[in-house]
Formats: sequence, C-alpha cells, structure tokens
Amino acid sequence: MSSVITRLKQKQIAQLIEKGKRLDGRELTDYREITIEQGIIERAEGSARVLLGKTEVMAGTKVELGKPFPDTPNDGVLTVNAELVPLASPTFEPGPPGENSIELARIVDRGIRESKAIDTEKLCIEPGKKVFVIFVDVYVLNHDGNLIDASALAATAALLNTKMSKYQIEEGEVKLTSGYTQLPMKKHPITVTFAKIGNKLVVDPWLEEEQVMDARISMAFDDDDNICAIQKGGNGYFTPEQIQEAAKTAKEKAKQLRKKLDW
Repeated sequence: MSSVITRLKQKQIAQLIEKGKRLDGRELTDYREITIEQGIIERAEGSARVLLGKTEVMAGTKVELGKPFPDTPNDGVLTVNAELVPLASPTFEPGPPGENSIELARIVDRGIRESKAIDTEKLCIEPGKKVFVIFVDVYVLNHDGNLIDASALAATAALLNTKMSKYQIEEGEVKLTSGYTQLPMKKHPITVTFAKIGNKLVVDPWLEEEQVMDARISMAFDDDDNICAIQKGGNGYFTPEQIQEAAKTAKEKAKQLRKKLDW
C-alpha cells in the first residue's frame, strides 16, 4: 500500500513541476530555508553545521603537519571525506564509504580545489618536506535531499573559521608555538544543484523530487562568477539550452548563498 502511495505522490510531484509548481510551495528556482552555524565543534580547528530545509550536514576540519605531494612541493594538502551516517536515512548503511559518499566527497573537494579557495602556497613550511595538511570531514546527519549543496556549504563555512597553529623552525625542526592564525582563504566557492524532472529544472531538489528526477547537475562558482566545477548525476541528459539556463540561475543563487557565510 505504501509503495502505491509513494508512486501517486511521485506522479503528483512530476505533474506539478511540469506546471511550474512544487509540492512544498516553492518556485522552481527557490532554495529551502538555510541556516549556517560556524564554530560548533570545540575540538576541531574549524567547524560548521548547515540546515537546508530538513537536510542537516556538519563539517569539521583538522590541521596537521605532513609531506606535500611530489608534483606540488610548494603547496599544502587538502583532503575531503564524507560520511553518510546510518541514522540520517534508512538507505545509509554502516561500513566503509560507498559510491554515494565517495562521489559527495569528490564534488565538495573539487569545488574547493578548483576555485583555489585555499592559498595552498601559504601552507608550505619547507618546500618538498613539510606542509600543513587540511582535513575536511563531512557528516550527513539527516537526509532530505540535496546533500551536495548542503555539504559544500558546510565545508566552506568550516574552512572559513579554521585556525592553524603558529610555528617556528629550530635547528631544522618544526616547532608548533602558542597562538593561532586563520587558514589563508582566497575564494568562497558555492555549489548549486539542479534536478531535471520532465523538461523542467528545479533548484535544491528535496528527497522526494530526487526520487523522480531524470538527471542532476551541480555547478560550483567562485567569487568572480566563474564556474570552477561541474558534476552530472543520473541517467538522463541535459540539452545545451538547459545547461546554459542552469549556469545563469546558479550564478545568481551562488551570490545569494555566499552572503550567508560569515567571513
């Protein structure tokens, strides 16, 4: 019986969107209500919690000393991980990261990395030997759709209040000293996601819209309105006109979301 009700509701969602309406009363280009809290985890170097409607995501950052990659000896290192906490959804299972959590981490990572959000050269202590490594851990606490935008926003918000230990070099050894400095941030990337349902594009799809979507596209924008990353999901396709429409809308939405960040 429940599956029949679900199919009827999904059909209703699709029919409404075709008419330019949504079941929760939003316009096709509207986000749900967004709340951002920063500095919520005392033991983390940086942290943030994002509520996007009923979707809830928390991000924490950790800063450690490590080695740079051989091909970028003068740059610090960024590592992003995402965990779909089993309590957040009946579809999330305990165990090692699955495809969805790996994809989520990669999309968040790409937006930060390709926008050059962090001045990674300032994370270098000794070229080729010692750099700061920034770990970003994303935890999905409640899944009601559009984990990508919520996670990307939480990660950026957490990085913006991340503090690094001050240091000095004594006899060739790096010694951490008292006091902190802010993580050197240059850009504030924002990711905007669309679902294609029928021939319509909807911003910030909630869970039941994701269940009927044909395809998904996410676009990350930097502060200069440049697209720095794009990710497509789902089996459907987007026409060139739809991609242009999405890019135009996403650019404006990114500006609005960026104003919600405390920096």
